[in-house]
Amino acid sequence: MSGMMTHAPDTGRRRLLLAGVGLLAAGLAPGAAAHALRPRGERRLTLRNLHTGETLETVYWRNGSYRESALTALNRLLRDHRTGDVFPIDPKLLDLIHRLHADLDSGAPWQVISGYRSPATNAMLRARSGGVARRSLHTEGRAIDVRLPDRPLKALRSAALALRRGGVGYYPRSGFVHVDTGRFRTW
Repeated sequence: MSGMMTHAPDTGRRRLLLAGVGLLAAGLAPGAAAHALRPRGERRLTLRNLHTGETLETVYWRNGSYRESALTALNRLLRDHRTGDVFPIDPKLLDLIHRLHADLDSGAPWQVISGYRSPATNAMLRARSGGVARRSLHTEGRAIDVRLPDRPLKALRSAALALRRGGVGYYPRSGFVHVDTGRFRTW
C-alpha cells in the first residue's frame, strides 16, 4: 500500500446521492422526491384569503411539533368569512396542503376560496346549490378549497389524487380544487 493515498468519503454528499437514487428507484414522482429531500426542521405555509384579502406567511411546524401561535393565526385566516366564526383547522389538512405545495414546486401563495364554514353558512350554501354536502368537512375544519396561481388547476388535482390522503373535488368552472382529510374519494 505504499504510495497509495486514501481519502475519507464525503459522507454527506454520498448520503444525499443515495437517498436521491433510492427515491427515484422507488418510482416516486419528481415533486415527491424533491419534497423528501428538503430539510424537515420546519413546515411553512403562505395563504391568501380571497374573501378577506388577508395574507399570512407562517412556520406552523418546527422541530417535530406544531406551533400554537401559528395554528391560531391560521385558524383566524381560514375562518368563516360570512359569520366571522373561527374554528380549529385540522393540522393534517395543513400538512396536506404543505405537501401539495412542495410536490408542485410552487412559488406562489395558496389562494383560499373556502376554509372553515359554520353550520349556518353550510346550510345557506346547501340551500343555494346541490353541490354542497350536508355534513361537509368544512364544518369540522377538515376541508379547504384552494388554487395556486402559478400551477394549472389540473396539476393541483392530479397531485392531490396521487397522494390519496383524503377527498379531492375538482371544480374547473369555479377555479378551485377541494381537498380534505376524510377518507379517499373523488368527484
